[in-house]
Formats: sequence, structure tokens, C-alpha cells
Amino acid sequence: MARETEFVSICPEWRRLTAETIGTFLLVLVAAGGGTVDAACGGGSAGRPAGVVATALMLLALIRTLRGTSGAHLNPAVTVALAARGGFPWRRVPGYLAGQLAGGTAAAGVLRAAFGGAVAAGGTVPGPGTGAVTALGVEVLLTFGLMTVILGTGSGPHVAIAVAGYVALAGLWGSPVSGASMNPARSLGPALVSGRFTDIWIYLAGPVAGGLLAVALAAAVRGAPSPAAREA
Repeated sequence: MARETEFVSICPEWRRLTAETIGTFLLVLVAAGGGTVDAACGGGSAGRPAGVVATALMLLALIRTLRGTSGAHLNPAVTVALAARGGFPWRRVPGYLAGQLAGGTAAAGVLRAAFGGAVAAGGTVPGPGTGAVTALGVEVLLTFGLMTVILGTGSGPHVAIAVAGYVALAGLWGSPVSGASMNPARSLGPALVSGRFTDIWIYLAGPVAGGLLAVALAAAVRGAPSPAAREA
């Protein structure tokens, strides 16, 4: 994922959008695939911890692969937060969001074709006994941490490790409560394909709110990004 000083790219826009679409497809395929496989095959063949770690490893690989092309946002909440921070142009946001949502939905479609109605189990919903407000708060908090890591991590190969490591840690403790989505595309794709929209608003509003809170913290702690960080 791009840091706030690394948004300048001469890559054609169609390549950026293709990277975001394919990258989000692969990310959601793994993130939603764990629950789907468990429901389809039974016996806890994937399991929650394995699913969380698999998602983090996929994210690490995708950041390393796509960062130089699109910034490897792979998440509408990340794209909106980076634009709000001032280092990513708002005019490019709609295309990125469309690509991410298309990728997430296509991934859910593949899971539906392979495993039928079990794809619904790959969605994100509050855990047993967890109220909507609690789940929303956890999604806000988890995405706040994710975006803080993204905005604060330096350049180099360790960026992917830092972000993937955070996603794994956040998922291990937060997924039993809210599913630890932190990504509207990851939640909306399976919801659209399965028709299961229970509490979907949590996974649209929570990550965006958490990302914007991280932007506010960055502005308070580090000030505005330098002019060199702004992409035309």
C-alpha cells in the first residue's frame, strides 16, 4: 500500500485500475474463501486463525506485487483515507472504488460457482452475542490501526510486512467480534452475491470512519503532507 509520500506514478490509469481489480479479487477470494470452504466441506477444514493468516499472507504478496503499479490500496476505505489525507487525487477515487468493488464481487461469484450457497458463510457479520454497535466500534478501531500503520510506515520491502502483520494480529483478536473486515469491498462482494445483507452497514461505515480518524491523527501529529507527496 502506498505511503503518503509515494503516490506519484507514470503508470497509465487502465493499468492501475486493472491492478486494483485483480488484487482485490485475489484478496477477497482468500478472505472470504476460508469461511466458504469451512461451510461447504465441514469439519473446520480451514478454521478462523488459518483464514486470518492466509488473508494476511495474500495481502503481503499483493502489496509486494502491485504497489509500484497502483499503490495496492485494495480497499475502498484506504483509497478514501489517502484522498482525504491529500496525497491521492479525488478524481481518481471513483475508478479505484469501482475496480475494488468489481474485484470483490467477482471473487464472491467464483466462490458461489464453486461452493454454491456456502459463499454466504464467507461474509462478515457480528460474532455470536455481539451487538451491532460493538461490532461497528471494533471495525472503526481496527481500521484506524490499519490506516495508521499505512500512513506511518516508511518505504521499502518492510511496508508489506508491517501491513500484513497488522492485518494478521487485528484479525486474530478482532474477527470473533466483528469478522475483522476493515474493507468494504471484502464484505460487500459476498453480500451482493449471496443476498445476505445482515448488518452490512457496519462494514461500509466502520472502515471508512476508522480510516478518516487515522487521517485526522496523522494531520495532528505530522501536519499536512508535503507538496511533493501530492499526485497530479
